[in-house]
Amino acid sequence: MSNTPRHAPPPRATSRLQRPSLLYRYAMGHLQALVSTLGQLVRQPFNSLLTALVIGIALALPAGLHLMIDNLGQVVEGWKGSTRISLFLTLETATSEAEALAKRLGARTELETVTHVAPADSLAEFEQHSGMSDLLDLLERNPLPSLLVLTPRSDLDPVAMQALLTDLQALPEVELAQLDMAWVKRLHAMLAIGQRGVVLLGALLGLAVLVVVGNTIRLGIQNRREEILVTKLIGATNAFIRRPFLYMGVWYGLLGGLMALALVALALHLLAAPVGELALLYQSDFVLHNVTPLQGLLVVVGGALLGLVGSWVAVGRHLSAIEPR
Repeated sequence: MSNTPRHAPPPRATSRLQRPSLLYRYAMGHLQALVSTLGQLVRQPFNSLLTALVIGIALALPAGLHLMIDNLGQVVEGWKGSTRISLFLTLETATSEAEALAKRLGARTELETVTHVAPADSLAEFEQHSGMSDLLDLLERNPLPSLLVLTPRSDLDPVAMQALLTDLQALPEVELAQLDMAWVKRLHAMLAIGQRGVVLLGALLGLAVLVVVGNTIRLGIQNRREEILVTKLIGATNAFIRRPFLYMGVWYGLLGGLMALALVALALHLLAAPVGELALLYQSDFVLHNVTPLQGLLVVVGGALLGLVGSWVAVGRHLSAIEPR
């Protein structure tokens, strides 16, 4: 009788279960590099925070300016809501005809409100503010026409506003349609310039972040030159040596993004009180809006990507120059 157990597992299956998979080893290698590089940053807190602060300042400037443009855009939207179109009707237009025209215009979708100001009301207001009541008493008839004050929708852009004004001017009862479009166009132009300026500044400061991260990684490579030589002598690949430096750049970018959000929040906190006082002077309830979660995520992820790219360029340039002889 044979001494071999009937139900013994095959030796090949046992070795296959005990050997870790390639994907597992790859993931563990990345996890080890991620944790070890974080430990290096913790062991050098002053240098790490200084580098992260430089990156944070570079990221905070475009992020803060973008947030300022957003807040100014909301202010402009509030001002657009106070835009008025004044329709001065002909002197031959009777009060009943003016009221009928006001009802017709009130049905238009481009307009929110239409207010009719009778000639007698206009004359009384002029008399109250001008102080020329004695001269006005000498007039035989009221020289002021009927006035319609129109409030356009707040979402109308300058092109649509100008088209509306042209359409109203063509009405037979209208003598003059008046709207000050210059300030609306100027504000839109300034906001457009500001948005392009933020994009340009963000690109330039993004290059600055690449330089800062790349220079920091270059110094790290030089400090570990002997260690890299020994590691290559025992057969380590460039990908294995490159991995911790790439994660170091990612950590720098992440910390810089968080630092940028902290700087922007501090700036908003310092500006909140004076901005609130200024809004009260103009009888406005405007408050500064903080960074949204999506914007904050974009800043942090953008910083991490910049750190990754900067470290990748630095490692690719300087690691190839370190070869054992």
